[in-house]
Amino acid sequence: MMSNKEQAAAITERYITPDNHAVSDYFATLSELIQHRKTARNEDDKAFWQAEVNVVYTLLEDELLTNTALPVSEVKFGTSGWRGILGKDIFLTSVATVTCAILNLYKEGKENPHIFNALGNIDFATMQQRGCVLGFDNRFGGNLLALAVANVLTANKVKVFYAGESTTGALSASVLQHQAAFSINLTPSHNPMQYGGFKFNAADAGPAAAILTDTITTTARQYLAAGTNPYLPATIYLQTPLAELTGIETEDALRSWQQLVRQNENQHGIAYSRLLADFAAREDVVVCVDPVHGASRDYISRLLGDPPPERLVLLRNTPDPTFDGIAPEPSSANMQPVLAALNAQQAPLKIGAIIDPDGDRIRFTDGDVEISMNQFGAMAYHFIHEVKHKKGMVAKTVATSNLANGIATQLGEEIFEPRVGFKEFKPVMGKALVFFEESDGISIIGHTPEKDAFIGLILAIDMVLTLGISLGQYLRRIEDTFGYYYPDRDGIVVGQSGQQLLDTLQQLEKYQRNENIMIGGHPKRIEQVIDIDGRKMILEDGSWIMIRPSGTEPKVRFYVEARDAQETALLTKSAHSMLAEIGLLP
Repeated sequence: MMSNKEQAAAITERYITPDNHAVSDYFATLSELIQHRKTARNEDDKAFWQAEVNVVYTLLEDELLTNTALPVSEVKFGTSGWRGILGKDIFLTSVATVTCAILNLYKEGKENPHIFNALGNIDFATMQQRGCVLGFDNRFGGNLLALAVANVLTANKVKVFYAGESTTGALSASVLQHQAAFSINLTPSHNPMQYGGFKFNAADAGPAAAILTDTITTTARQYLAAGTNPYLPATIYLQTPLAELTGIETEDALRSWQQLVRQNENQHGIAYSRLLADFAAREDVVVCVDPVHGASRDYISRLLGDPPPERLVLLRNTPDPTFDGIAPEPSSANMQPVLAALNAQQAPLKIGAIIDPDGDRIRFTDGDVEISMNQFGAMAYHFIHEVKHKKGMVAKTVATSNLANGIATQLGEEIFEPRVGFKEFKPVMGKALVFFEESDGISIIGHTPEKDAFIGLILAIDMVLTLGISLGQYLRRIEDTFGYYYPDRDGIVVGQSGQQLLDTLQQLEKYQRNENIMIGGHPKRIEQVIDIDGRKMILEDGSWIMIRPSGTEPKVRFYVEARDAQETALLTKSAHSMLAEIGLLP
């Protein structure tokens, strides 16, 4: 049997070529080392494998610092920023160059009124004065990448509000509270450990409009190909602490978030300070949150008023850029530790939540029932409309459950249903009481235009404290009144991309209104087709199937919703059949 040292050497030899970052696969190495760490027989073995992980991260750090090649995959901003592999796509030079492309937007805005308007009518000089909010999630190298961004910004006399490791929602609140020109958040959201990312929000603090991200993409590619540009300083990596750079101001992003919620109480009805006092006084309620080692881990206790550990249970709240080898997304599989922790609690009312690394996605449980955003977003709308007595429309993406539609229709309110992507809610910001999407993102009126796990958590606690019932009981009460909906979703990795994938998916256009789809061996007529984002086929009984290409990964996503619990799996099977029919599945 091989010793630990021999096994580690074999793994390293398999994936790493010494002194050659380009051909070395550091994350394949890390994946195997992490598995050994997880199955270590004792603390000494665990420490050995952790030391091997640290060695690989040292190599990755050198790649981040020294890589000057073009990214392996071209810079591309999707529905929620630019994502790529750390070291291969995301490294100091590439991130610094994309920052330069953002600065150039403010020069282009002088000549292009559409860009100028999307930037909030801010010119270059005003941008320098109002500055940028800068932060990152818990990914490896986030502080190094942030230093490269800060060096570019300060070299161009742009003020920087430095939030350090922070969440997307808190950074968005910081933009609003400081009236900053824009923010940069170095995160790939819920993607696995090998990914890095870059989110740019303009002065409205929401996901940037397509005209901005498209222009950044084009300009960044040009700058990277040229190897230089007018905004790039001679040195982007200075071994100077960020706090000592001229033009840097330390930012407490959570404090900005708290200020925003408190000052807009009249719009959304959440009495944040009173809620914290009520929670502190209620011994019958326990909250369990799993931040999956992400950026929210250092914020949750303070967010909830620093309750005692018996009232707030935190899981996976230590620093770990490997996420212990899991895909760090809010999912049923990842929810299991929360369920186990809640089952060990004796309090009659339990709230469990799992949050992704940058804190923009959240999923709930009450210990018995798992509640995805398909249901929770509708619950939030009902709560603000009927319990907080605020009137207005609901906004949810076309891929999201129609439970909210049923509620709004019966309440006599409008429904705004755009394509996938939080930026698509811009037309109804300030009008919709709640805007949310099935991928576990939510925000509310009077809050940030970014999806924010923290406001979701506060809403969940408010529901339980105010109504005195569990989240599951509240959901059943709503469903008994407005109807039952049974959604599901999945995604498949495909070998096609770009125009080729779009051309293949066009074959689904044969499924037109009044055509039949076989569901469990029985035909169902298509009542309506919505094609603003992929293809959503609504059937005669109100069930539906939607298929669309992912905007951030090499995947095709499909979504289904049945009106009968037994039919959800049948709709999923039909979606698989459609994809197989056009050659995307065997």
